[in-house]
Amino acid sequence: MPPRTTQDSLTIRNLDPGLKQRLRVRAVRNGQSMQAEARRILQDALDEPGERQPGNLYERIRARFVALGGVDWGIPAREPVRHPPRFL
Repeated sequence: MPPRTTQDSLTIRNLDPGLKQRLRVRAVRNGQSMQAEARRILQDALDEPGERQPGNLYERIRARFVALGGVDWGIPAREPVRHPPRFL
């Protein structure tokens, strides 16, 4: 069978408004569109245990730690610039 060049689509009718709102909130929390979040949920639900996860390493690491939230590094203020030493 030749490789496919198009993507399939799926329409979900009669979706509970509360479920749609939860999907919207989850998508925003994960920095994705609702469609991307729905694809991710379906992919996660249908993945077989031990099956290789799609995406690059960054996406897999981010997905694992996104629930923990961001990190505040507390970067210290810059010090004044030092004058270069004078050699005689």
